[in-house]
Parts: sequence; C-alpha cells; structure tokens
Amino acid sequence: MDGRMMRSMRLNEDDSPGQDTASCLCGSAPCILCGCCPSSRNSTISRLIFTFFLFLGVLVSLIMLSPGVESQLHKLPWVCDEGPGSTIILQSHIDCGSLLGHRAVYRMCFATAAFFFLFTLLMIYVRSSQDPRAAFQNGFWFFKFLIFVGITVGAFYIPDGSFSDIWFYFGVVGSFLFILIQLVLLIDFAHSWNQQWLGKAEECDSRAWYAGLFFFTFLFYSLSIVAVALLFVYYTEPDACYEGKVFISLNLTLCICISIISVLPKVQDAQPNSGLLQASAVTLYTMFVTWLALSNVPDQKCNPHLLTYLDNETILAGPEGYVTQWWDAPSIVGLIVFILCTLFISVRSSNHRQVNSLMRTEECPPILEGAQEHQVAGQAFDNEQDGVTYSYSFFHFCLVLASLHIMMTLTNWYRPGETQKMVSTWTAVWVKICASWAGLLLYLWTLVAPLLLPSRDFS
Repeated sequence: MDGRMMRSMRLNEDDSPGQDTASCLCGSAPCILCGCCPSSRNSTISRLIFTFFLFLGVLVSLIMLSPGVESQLHKLPWVCDEGPGSTIILQSHIDCGSLLGHRAVYRMCFATAAFFFLFTLLMIYVRSSQDPRAAFQNGFWFFKFLIFVGITVGAFYIPDGSFSDIWFYFGVVGSFLFILIQLVLLIDFAHSWNQQWLGKAEECDSRAWYAGLFFFTFLFYSLSIVAVALLFVYYTEPDACYEGKVFISLNLTLCICISIISVLPKVQDAQPNSGLLQASAVTLYTMFVTWLALSNVPDQKCNPHLLTYLDNETILAGPEGYVTQWWDAPSIVGLIVFILCTLFISVRSSNHRQVNSLMRTEECPPILEGAQEHQVAGQAFDNEQDGVTYSYSFFHFCLVLASLHIMMTLTNWYRPGETQKMVSTWTAVWVKICASWAGLLLYLWTLVAPLLLPSRDFS
C-alpha cells in the first residue's frame, strides 16, 4: 500500500512541470508574467500582456520600415502594382522599397487592429470573472498568440487595390480619437497628482508639497512658452505660413482662456481640485499636438522636416519632390508619448469618477478576504469575482485606436492613393489641429459642467 502511494506521489511530481506549463499557456491565470509581478491582480497582468501584443506589432512595423526588409517585400502580391498590367512610376528619386515599407506598416497595423477588434466584440457585457468569456480574456495566451500570428500572415496577402486608400480613412478617425484619449488620461493623471500632493500637504502641514506643485506648474507653462516661440521661429515665415500663425496664435489664446477659467472662484467652489497644474499640463499637451500638426504641413517653407533624395543624398526639400521620414523628431516624440499613454491605459486605476465613467473603468476595489487567503507569491489572483475593474470591450477598443494611431505616426500620415511620393497632406494637419481644439473643449467642459448642471453629482 505504501509503495503504491509513493509511486503515485512520484508520478504527480513528475507531471507537475508539464501541468504548470499547460496552465500558463491554456489556463485562466496569466502566469507568464507572474514571476516578475508577485501577488499581482489578474486584471492588471492581462492588460499588460495584451499591451505587449500591441508593442510586438509596433516592433514588427518598425522592422518593416528598415531598408533591408523593404528590399525583400517585392515578393509579396501588392508590390508596387497600381492595377492589372500597370506599375507605379516613382517620382522624386523615391524607390519602390520606400512605398513598400509604408504599405507593410498598413498591413501590420491592420492585423493588430483586427485582433483587438475581435476581442472588442467578444468581450461585450462581461460583468465578472465568473463569465466563461473572462477565462479567454485572462488566459489561453498561447492560442491567442497563434490567432495574432495567423491574422498577421493573412494581412500581408491582401491585394492592394483600394485597401490602402480605405484603411487610411480608418487611421485618420482612429488617430483623432486616440489623441483625445491621450488628453483624457493626461487630465486624469494631473488631477490625481494634484489631489495627492494637496492631501499630503494638509496631512504633513508642510509647504514643500505646495512648492512642488508650483514648480511643476511653472515648468509646464515655461515649456509651453518656449514651444510657442520655437513654433513661430521654425514653422512660420514673415510673409508666408499664415495657416501656421493662425493655429499657433489661436491655440495659445485658448490655453490662456482655460487657465483663467480654471482658477475662477465659482469654478473653484464647484471643483475644489481644479487648478493651474491641470491647466498647465493641458496647455503643454496642446502645444505638443500643434507641433505635430505643423510638422505635417506640405510646404517646404513652413516645415523644416521635409526632406528629399538626390543622387543618394538627403538634402533639404526644394520646390518639388519633397518627402518625409517617419523618424523625424515629432514622430519619435509622438512614439514615446504613445508608449507611455498605452502603458498608463494598462495599469491605471483612477479615483476620478468622471474619468472612470468616460473610460469605462471603476475605482480599484478593495481586495476581498477570500482573495487575500488565496494569494501566493509569484502568482496572479482573481480580483474580479464580484465584478470587473474595467470594461474588457472598451479596453480592447482603445487598443484598436492605438493601433490606428501608431500606423499614422509611423507612416507620417502618408496617403497611398493620393500620390506616388511619401508626402504629408493637409488632412494630417487639420485632423491634429481639430483634435487639439476638441481636447480643449473637453477640458473646458470638465470645469464648467458642475456650474451648468448643478443638479448632477460631479464630485
């Protein structure tokens, strides 16, 4: 009897590694990252892994833009063919590989967006981890990776035709919405920051926290003023670039207005936590978006980022043949902001009710006693048995918009069917400027909404 029990225990011990591996790949707990995140929440780990899928798509897109890979893309069915029996005649010394790299990014980002859109539909109305679909949200990572790879491979065999033209408009709309989401997250971050430091100042009865808030507010406004000066110097001319002058001046005026409104006595009474820190952060972000917009102006006199190729050398753009590269300064900074924003979406847990309502999330619930008892170091625990802490569907929709935004960023808003040269268009300029205006109006609404709708609870 004892011998059979010992053999059974040895068999169980031998099987445990395989069972653990299968649990990681197919189970409901995302234990792939658990070793790095001891006693982590199931919801947070799942979001981080999905964000890793997005970053993997971004990495592949960057690789597709490298010259070595572009030269191998000629073997694919959509190589530089404008239609049956016709071939693109490239202008301005731009070879076919440059166009292929941008079209490859379109397909990679299409695959990424399609992957997350599939989960957007699949996870509609998931209320708790007791829903069977929640197991697929928080586990089965190996199979989800296979689905992601399959969609990616299929996307690269889509014939060009009108695909790039239609997908461009999806990218424009998605990027516009994602710029607004970035602003919402920035307001949320600044609000939480201001609230925490004011709370610490009251608890510790120390002026150091007030000094810190003043310092960063002054820093953000100083950087905004410097940005305005640089925009006027590098993106305008005395007798030209009137659109740029209007955009810079108008956004500066609007930022001054919202800064004044944020400290009005009535606004302060209705919104005690509003202040110049949030307004300064919004002002700096508005100047950043204005910079991104002006960097897409298709006029070499008003845009120092326009480049051209001539005899294998890169020179400043002339009257004709100007092109753009994705790795210019605005695109690199935009990529960094995109990464930080996407990571913040993955780990955020706001204490601002309006932001939670807008972003379809809830305040981070306390850990239940039962969950505490089942916590094991190096393993994720289920913190959503009584209710999800974020909308699964809306989270994936945000990643869909992020995929579209990074597609437009990496291709510098190149419109494939409009020209055979990689040039920026006024479409990019107007979309970004309108996004900056919409963001300012959104922040203004958060300030005046309690005054206009006194019967509603905006606490």
